[in-house]
Amino acid sequence: MAVTKKPVDRRAQIVDAAAKSFAMFGYKATTMEQVSKIAAVGKGTIYTFFATKEELFGEIIAQLTKELRALADRTIDRERNFFDNLSSVLHELLLFREKHELIVKLSQEVRDIGTPMAKEGIAELERAIVACIQREVEHAMGKGELRAADPRLTAFVMLRLYVALSTEWSRQHEPLTREQIAEYFGALMQGGMAPR
Repeated sequence: MAVTKKPVDRRAQIVDAAAKSFAMFGYKATTMEQVSKIAAVGKGTIYTFFATKEELFGEIIAQLTKELRALADRTIDRERNFFDNLSSVLHELLLFREKHELIVKLSQEVRDIGTPMAKEGIAELERAIVACIQREVEHAMGKGELRAADPRLTAFVMLRLYVALSTEWSRQHEPLTREQIAEYFGALMQGGMAPR
């Protein structure tokens, strides 16, 4: 019986290698030479798929935003109320952001060096999170669970409030539990956004 080899997807191999390199070294220190070594391909092979390091980085950020959207979609349970759903989605999205090696490295690079492409990558991921929340805000407004307001601005404020409760508060105070965060978040948002 002949064993057929599965064709190698060079593009995917390069993207995977680049993601590893960016996660290890950051955007600024990653070179196409490093990516070619990790991917075990020649540099010329990389350039057949991606003209620049920026383009390759953009592909990786695009894949991460798809992962964030898929995570949000898996977390949402239409049987629960909006605020319970939102709290769960925000928790999962921020946990993903905190634990993903590439996002952690890019955040460190932004903080320590301020590399413009790393800043743009982090900003793109945040825009994806806001877009996920905005979609749910629009859905809740359509169902009458929230009063009418600018959905994108509302999503942005919701994200910032959740980050403040889950991350920034613990820098100077005893960290809140997930349940406490959900309770405070729900109480503050319902008071301001519930239909009247």
